[in-house]
Amino acid sequence: MTNMTKGGIAAAALASVFLCAPAALAQQQATTNGGDLIVDGRLRYEHVEQDGLTDANAVTLRLRLGYEQELFEHFKVLGELEGVALLNDDFADTVRTRPGQAVVLDPEAFEVNRLQAQWTHGGLTATVGRQRIILNNARFVGNVGFRQNEQTFDALRLGYRASERLSFNYIYVDRVRRILGDESANGEWGSDSHIGQVDLKTGIGDFSGYALLLDFENAAAQSNQTYGLRWARAVTAEPYRFNLGAEFAAQSDYGNNPASFDLNYYAANASVQRGPWRFGVGGEVLEGNGARGFATPLATLHAFQGWADVFLTTPVDGVRDLNATVTWTDETPPFGRALTLTGRYHDFASDGGGTDLGSEFDAVANLRLNPRWSVEAKAAFFDGDDPRFPDRDKLWLTLEYSL
Repeated sequence: MTNMTKGGIAAAALASVFLCAPAALAQQQATTNGGDLIVDGRLRYEHVEQDGLTDANAVTLRLRLGYEQELFEHFKVLGELEGVALLNDDFADTVRTRPGQAVVLDPEAFEVNRLQAQWTHGGLTATVGRQRIILNNARFVGNVGFRQNEQTFDALRLGYRASERLSFNYIYVDRVRRILGDESANGEWGSDSHIGQVDLKTGIGDFSGYALLLDFENAAAQSNQTYGLRWARAVTAEPYRFNLGAEFAAQSDYGNNPASFDLNYYAANASVQRGPWRFGVGGEVLEGNGARGFATPLATLHAFQGWADVFLTTPVDGVRDLNATVTWTDETPPFGRALTLTGRYHDFASDGGGTDLGSEFDAVANLRLNPRWSVEAKAAFFDGDDPRFPDRDKLWLTLEYSL
């Protein structure tokens, strides 16, 4: 049986479950005693046009099925399987190499996405096993939730809430299960990494201080130590709501990284909301030293520096991103439960602003049909000003179900 035939059978099986199982599983959930079913499905079309490459058209289906059960007081376990099926073959995904064709980072996969045990008592929570980890806004540690195959971690996580205002987190990461899956040589990183964070709520805002000591066995160039401080504050002055934020981090070589470097990260943002409208501006700088750029190897990168994913790796001369966003939300649309429209503009340059790298316009429309189903149309248009970063346009159409 050929790989494509196997892929077609897997796709048909996942499609059947995605379309037929939700009602049955919802009924079972209503009669299950003490446990919670986890069902998450996403059907997506992605189109990529990039200068110098053949267009890519990807139709992929992702399904997660899991169960969480409390075994006794304060202790519960969770298991979850994830499958990604390719419903067509007109794209490269790095596992299937297609020289000269644009890439969509959603390879076929079937794996254990999460398998964890958790103990909670008082202010202490301990989680061990394969788990989802998202810190802050996912700029440094996230699950890459936009891609079909989620990033999870084989890790030990200890959290302690000392009070309503003060909490601590420590995470030891033994292995990173990356989005490219088990069939990719770059789909899994061995790790000996430590992450710590302290969160403090004060009268002048919320502070998060963090340290990431990242050491990867088979990705030595990504090993680094990063120390940072994040601040956020919300202010309400009816009918307006203001949100302000700032962040700084310093990064240097660590572990088995053969390079020597010292790089900084800066970010600031401000937004105002009135009724259904929200306007925001922001800036982010990741420095480069001519040999490498500031790295965030565990981040949800798609959420930052434009949805066209041009700067997943920071250029050696760094990147400066100045952006503006407008969002409109209708909570009583003519059809469905809620409609959200967002437009965002980015201007990219080297970290000091001396070299123009390009600009990008992003737009998304999300319609939540009911508490479980949603549809989304999303697009990104990047116009490059530097030959290292060719023009590209991307379009996504998505149907999603979550129980």
